[in-house]
Amino acid sequence: MAIGIKEKLSLILESKLIDEIISLGNVMTFKEGDVIMDYGKKIKFMPLILSGTIRVMRKDEEDREILLYYLSSNESCAMAYTCCMEAKKSEIKAIAEDNVELIGIPHEKLDEWLTKYPSWKSYIFNSFTQRFNELLKSLESIAFNKLDERLIKYLKNKVKVSGKTSIPLSHHQIAEEMGTSRVVISRLLKQLENEKKLVLYRNEIKLLSSFK
Repeated sequence: MAIGIKEKLSLILESKLIDEIISLGNVMTFKEGDVIMDYGKKIKFMPLILSGTIRVMRKDEEDREILLYYLSSNESCAMAYTCCMEAKKSEIKAIAEDNVELIGIPHEKLDEWLTKYPSWKSYIFNSFTQRFNELLKSLESIAFNKLDERLIKYLKNKVKVSGKTSIPLSHHQIAEEMGTSRVVISRLLKQLENEKKLVLYRNEIKLLSSFK
């Protein structure tokens, strides 16, 4: 197991740091749909993804959830890092999009490694930059794109993350993640099906080659 972790992290982190991560970190596995972090819960570790994909959500003031971003192999959650460092309760929900393996890094090491390991400092700063850019894209999409365009981008992103053209999704789940109503999503999906761009099944959507 340690050898596999070392191989996965060697592209982004220096060897001495990887040795510390393996020694101090806690390897955890989650099945599809498992809640890894939840609103209001204390975050005691920062997750570093070894395999699989995590969906990160956040609630607004009216308790409506919206998708923030996805995390995959060798990535971590900038918001989890912030909550760890400031001993705050979680402001996000992290859900396993498929089977996930991660290593939990104890919060007391996060600050220490910033000055001790240059690769860790670069990794954390790059993570914040990447997440910030993804959030900007989400805001631009909400502000400037029509809902049907946002839906198409959402489905394309799901395909990119999963690597499959058949996606296990309910209309309700899409509506929650996009911050809209199920009725609207169902209407837009039916329109795309009529245009021969996808096929709707029960809790599953298959994108066709004409979907662009």
